[in-house]
Amino acid sequence: MEAHLAALVRAPFLMKNPALSRVLPFLIYLLFLGVADLLAYLLQSGGGQAATWDLRWLYPIKTVAVALVLLWFWKSYQELSLPFQIPFWHWLAAVLTGAFVFVLWVNLDQGWLTLGSASGFNPGAEDGGMDWRLVFMRLLGAILVVPLMEELFWRSFFMRWLERMDFLSLEPILVSLRSVVITSVAFGFEHHLWLAGIMAGLAYGWLYKRFNNLWIPVAAHATTNGLLGIWVLSTGNWQFW
Repeated sequence: MEAHLAALVRAPFLMKNPALSRVLPFLIYLLFLGVADLLAYLLQSGGGQAATWDLRWLYPIKTVAVALVLLWFWKSYQELSLPFQIPFWHWLAAVLTGAFVFVLWVNLDQGWLTLGSASGFNPGAEDGGMDWRLVFMRLLGAILVVPLMEELFWRSFFMRWLERMDFLSLEPILVSLRSVVITSVAFGFEHHLWLAGIMAGLAYGWLYKRFNNLWIPVAAHATTNGLLGIWVLSTGNWQFW
């Protein structure tokens, strides 16, 4: 009964606002980034209670918040219908592309290729070991939540919306090179490593156009983030996190 009532409340609103379910998770993610910056400023300025806060726990909270919104809107993501019919070689292309983007990501880190400074996410514990709760939540967010959230916004919504306001009616394969480039540049400047971000955006955008299925860039994005997480944990290069 409760599920039925929830569907009645949600369905008309979602049908009239198809962009909402793809934009809102991304906006919540950005909101948490802004909150983190504000709290970090208070922490650095010795803002009373802020001095006792461990801001690393904002990441798990952000991950859960975005995941809950994605779950709430899940039935409206028609481009994420069950992917069981996707050929194996499409998945292989996604994994190989994601691995290629990872290699680019860790090599395009020269000073002029970065925006601002990044201390990164260090899950170290006070005893010198690792806080594996933070490690788990960071990997969970980077591999499962962020790829879905970002690909729904950047590729499924924004890239197609640049072509047509009624973006759901446009097949990805019909998206122009202009929209792919604009989206990729915007995606790149969302990240600290802007050129690496642009290259990643071009790769994921190409996959969406080429295979006409959002699961493929999602899988590539998850592969990149997963490999990056393993590499960061192995090398201690926290600035990449």
